[in-house]
Amino acid sequence: MYELFKNLAKWLVSGDQWAGTDGIAHRIAEHLEYSLLATLIAAAIALPLGLLIGHTGKGAFLAINLSSFGRALPTVGLVVLVFLVSGLSLWSVYVALVVLAVPAIVTNTYAGMSAVDPEVKDAARGQGMRGHQVLFQVEIPLALPLIMTGLRLSLIQVVSTATIAAYVSFGGLGRYVFDGLAQRDLVQVLGGAALVAIVAVVLDLALAGLQRYLFRHRRTAAH
Repeated sequence: MYELFKNLAKWLVSGDQWAGTDGIAHRIAEHLEYSLLATLIAAAIALPLGLLIGHTGKGAFLAINLSSFGRALPTVGLVVLVFLVSGLSLWSVYVALVVLAVPAIVTNTYAGMSAVDPEVKDAARGQGMRGHQVLFQVEIPLALPLIMTGLRLSLIQVVSTATIAAYVSFGGLGRYVFDGLAQRDLVQVLGGAALVAIVAVVLDLALAGLQRYLFRHRRTAAH
């Protein structure tokens, strides 16, 4: 076990391992591209849906059930299905990652909007605010903590699952996992898994820091 971790450390810090198109730096860039783009697409779909449902109170049952359905879909199976339909294309990867990311964003956005005190909304309307003003000036600011939580959860899920790109012959950190398994190279497999975990933790800490900054700034402005 000691030798295994010693070889893993050497693999991670080797200068040769970081260079070139097969190097760690390039694979991390590919992994981030897949993950961030998929999460942005999912947010563009899920945020308006969650906000609409939370604001109007209509369609909640459908949205929650669709979200549960999205969670239940086997990600690898979905990748293979889209891959067979679209051919050799990254669409298969992005479709699967977006489907994975949407549920957490929808449910957390809806939960955040639902948690806004109805009396606060009534007071805003009583002051003459219209529907869109109540939404953007009252409901969204109050729901923002849960909305941000949904985005964080989705991003971490996507980062952890983006290794499937390598399953259909594309890049990313999953390349080390699948190639390592094919070559029976345990060090490479562990290295790929460790890098995915590190990237996920760093992104989560970055979003957590951004969230703290935004809410500290908002509290300061309120005072």
